[in-house]
Amino acid sequence: MTQPKAKLWTKDFIIVSSVNFFLTLIFYLLMVTMALYAVEAYDATPSQAGLVTGIFIIGTLIGRLFIGRSIDKIGRKKTLVIGLIIFTIVTSIYFIDAGITFLLITRFIHGLTLGMASTASGTIVASIIPHSRKGEGIGYFSMSATLATAIGPFIGLIMSQHTSFQMIFAFCLVLGIISLFIGMTVKVQELTQAELEKADIAGFKISGFIEPKAFPIAIVVLTVAFCYSSVLSFINFYAIEADLVNAASFFFFVYAVAVLISRPFTGRLMDIKGANFIMYPAFILMGGGLLLLSTASSAATLLISGALIGLGFGNMQSCTQAIAVKLTPTHRMGLATSTFFIFLDAGLGFGPYLLGLMIPYTGYSLLYVYMGSIVLAAIILYYFVHGKKENPRRTKGAVNHHSASV
Repeated sequence: MTQPKAKLWTKDFIIVSSVNFFLTLIFYLLMVTMALYAVEAYDATPSQAGLVTGIFIIGTLIGRLFIGRSIDKIGRKKTLVIGLIIFTIVTSIYFIDAGITFLLITRFIHGLTLGMASTASGTIVASIIPHSRKGEGIGYFSMSATLATAIGPFIGLIMSQHTSFQMIFAFCLVLGIISLFIGMTVKVQELTQAELEKADIAGFKISGFIEPKAFPIAIVVLTVAFCYSSVLSFINFYAIEADLVNAASFFFFVYAVAVLISRPFTGRLMDIKGANFIMYPAFILMGGGLLLLSTASSAATLLISGALIGLGFGNMQSCTQAIAVKLTPTHRMGLATSTFFIFLDAGLGFGPYLLGLMIPYTGYSLLYVYMGSIVLAAIILYYFVHGKKENPRRTKGAVNHHSASV
């Protein structure tokens, strides 16, 4: 007799996925509007505007780095609720006009709390999903973030054109309050005392924060994320300069549609053909998309570049995370996932500040030429750190079972 299928769409699964959606939406909405806010409200330089964007992700990185070691000691639900409470309080501080330094501190603390809450939500959902449906469940959970990567920037760019920044902050505050209230209702299975002792990471060794086997592919992730940060942070300014503001509103929507349509196919292809079959075309698509973006003089060119970057970077993210997890022993898979996100966050976080220093000398168009060229050059880096050692059997099934959010 066939065993009944374990239930996936439980109330708790829907709650945690919803919290993840709202947190990611706020993150991306503010990512595409804060640089413009810094310039308009505080007359910030391009580098300062980039730092206002990027320091949030640096905070997220640090939050994830330290909370990953202690989430089970604190308690998973307690970590989520504390993170959401502080996240919501800090969102309300955006209304205070106290200078660029105060804004930077606010952004950093906001990032810390996102790192805390999102790490908790990812850990909780992994414990909620039935073992027999882990891959499917993680896939659906990751879709909540993928949808937010489309809707967040879309709403952010529309609101920045038609409303005040105060309205943007008010909208984010409402979403934060909703996340907090629904997050408080989730039921969580905490670790037993015996499990806590087994999972304990003693001391402050580097291997307690970073998984060595995931480190090589994480360097590739850092490189492409650095290049992608140029899109997240400066697409608004570039669109204003090129008189393509209306088209830019749909850039991230097209990006996310490309990811959502392609990911099921790329996952199956990786299963059959191995990671190289996905990674090499993804480098070419992302690099080509950035080069096309540098020439954008029409809405069509801008949106096609968005689709190409989505097909490239969007699928590269899930593929590289699958590689990181698959190469790592089972008992350190959580650390491998953390390592992946730390390097992803570092690229997205430090990129805007460093690239902001370049813009006075390059302008936006030439900046995207350089970023596209770096992505294409990263093919060589990937070949040496993983590509030449790739065996399709080593990554078989990895995307379906371990892929995470865009």
